[in-house]
Amino acid sequence: MSEIKEFENRRWREGDQKPVFRHAETIEMIEKGERILDIACGDGLLLQELKGKGAIVAGVDISDEAIKKCREKGLDVSLVDIASEKLPFKNGAFDTVIMLDVLEHLYFPEKLLEEAVRTSKKHIIISVPNFNSLPARLQVLFGGVPENNRPHKGHVFWFNYENLMGMLKHSNLQVSIIKTNTIFENYILIGACTRFLAKMFPSLFALSFVMKVVK
Repeated sequence: MSEIKEFENRRWREGDQKPVFRHAETIEMIEKGERILDIACGDGLLLQELKGKGAIVAGVDISDEAIKKCREKGLDVSLVDIASEKLPFKNGAFDTVIMLDVLEHLYFPEKLLEEAVRTSKKHIIISVPNFNSLPARLQVLFGGVPENNRPHKGHVFWFNYENLMGMLKHSNLQVSIIKTNTIFENYILIGACTRFLAKMFPSLFALSFVMKVVK
């Protein structure tokens, strides 16, 4: 566990998050007044945005460096080894529990998912990169290592649409919203095609998934 902690500490010493697709979609899914827990909150980027929207927010992270950055921003956060410790909250303490790009960093992501289910009253928002995307397959075809599989990412559990849905089903969770991003989506004609293909064949054309699920 010390190696994972140091990996994350080094990551947060080197820089801060920038808002991307998963943050924007998650913010749209949250209502004013909701009690929110952000698991693996990092430097608090999402917590700040949700707090500004009127949500009541708390966060946990394994990294001392990340927690320090959050507390400097006045955020309510706790240092928790999310890979091995239970969350220090009561059952149903939050309306929505958020886990953005965290499950793929764990050898046993289902254990953290169980904790998210326990501490959530109703909703959980999850994002993961798609390790079977078309760009990843092409990189393998031409002898390369896909971006999401490289050591600097710290990914140890590889998700695609099928195994993510299987994990959610095993936890008796129902998907209410699915959002994906895809290749060339900012181009009008080809973007419309790839967005359609991402809906039809998500494990091939989606680059990542953001899902809001219901207990």
